[in-house]
Amino acid sequence: MSPMLHKVVIANRGEIALRIWRACKELDIKTVAVHSEADRDLIHVRLADESVCIGPAPAAESYLSVPAIISAAEITDADSIHPGYGFLAENPSFAEQVEKSGFIFIGPHPETIREMGDKVAAIAAMKKLGIPCVPGSSDLLYDDDAASMRTAQEIGYPIIIKAAGGGGGRGMRVVHTESHLLNAIAMTRTEARAAFNNDKVYMEKYLQTPRHIEVQVLGDGQGNAVHLGERDCSIQRRHQKIIEEAPAPGITQEQREAIGERCAQACRDMRYRGAGTFEFLYENKEFYFIEMNTRVQVEHPVTELITGVDIVKEQLRIAAGQKLSFTQSDIKIKGHAIECRINAEDPRSFLPCPGTITHFHAPGGPGIRLDSHAYSSYKVPPYYDSLIGKVIAYGERREVALARMRNALDEMIVEGIKTNLTLHQDILRGNAFQKGIVNIHYLEQWLNL
Repeated sequence: MSPMLHKVVIANRGEIALRIWRACKELDIKTVAVHSEADRDLIHVRLADESVCIGPAPAAESYLSVPAIISAAEITDADSIHPGYGFLAENPSFAEQVEKSGFIFIGPHPETIREMGDKVAAIAAMKKLGIPCVPGSSDLLYDDDAASMRTAQEIGYPIIIKAAGGGGGRGMRVVHTESHLLNAIAMTRTEARAAFNNDKVYMEKYLQTPRHIEVQVLGDGQGNAVHLGERDCSIQRRHQKIIEEAPAPGITQEQREAIGERCAQACRDMRYRGAGTFEFLYENKEFYFIEMNTRVQVEHPVTELITGVDIVKEQLRIAAGQKLSFTQSDIKIKGHAIECRINAEDPRSFLPCPGTITHFHAPGGPGIRLDSHAYSSYKVPPYYDSLIGKVIAYGERREVALARMRNALDEMIVEGIKTNLTLHQDILRGNAFQKGIVNIHYLEQWLNL
């Protein structure tokens, strides 16, 4: 019989924690829900075999507390820890500490997370592995103003200054002229130091109208890896994704196979372990690598629906030491899926709107999936990300998925707090989105009309 994990600590909260619990339940793996004092009433906390309160409401004192999470694993006799996404999911020191403490980290090796977390190192690694990258500085920008100005001239304006350890849309500045370059570098360094405790920055060519296309991969850490096709995540605001779909409109089967195989081969070469995502900017039929996420993505359900692969269950099997049970030829992409992120926020100002949900009705019907931890009387806390659920619609064609998503958004009811449901309804009615011709600037330009 193939090895399997015995008991998993779910080191996260909300919809992803419930998603991990469901996958564990299907595989007959016991679960431990760790939670803050504010999250005692989360659904997965009620459903897990055991639960442990790991601290007060602020994330820094609970979900980001490495000692508290590892102690929870020790006292419950767990053998593994799943970080989900966000919080400590891409923290190499956490993964290292988990393994040093004798537990299995459900994710890549710490050294892989560390290398991919440093974007300059990740770009250098991808270039060696044959992955196309955005033209940019081959190294970090140091305190050499003349060298920085020469590099910018060689790349060609506009350029973008990025934090090497950045993420979540922070630590980025677009520069259109040389007169603004040095000030932009200094400001990005300051922001990066405050946000990531790392003031290293680099520069890239700023593409004018790219789409955001990402490729989902799975590797077993034993030299086997596959790709599960691509997703389009171009509907975003301040680099935060709002709507995702798979497959990406306009990407041909030949393009999919070419870029997908490059990503899969890169994973084989570095013996990648677990789920991961290669993120690209796509312009003029060319892919340009920007970063790799070494975790499960918020938008993983759209890929699951078009491939039939349960990504979270595969994470658990891989962590248990199992080899991939399928090859690339077994992966068949069928149909189309769209995901809308439902947030507890004002649909126009985007300010978070915590509070009590007085009435909650989940949408249903053919092809509709809802990943959510919300329910009537649930209190949305002010301490964490505002995501309260994801509506995913599947259809045999994109037009069918769109129609089902429109129906689902009309049917969904969340009362007592503000949500961005109306924003999603407006976007889906837009002509550009219906035609699948949006780029990463579309939403912000549309909001400014």
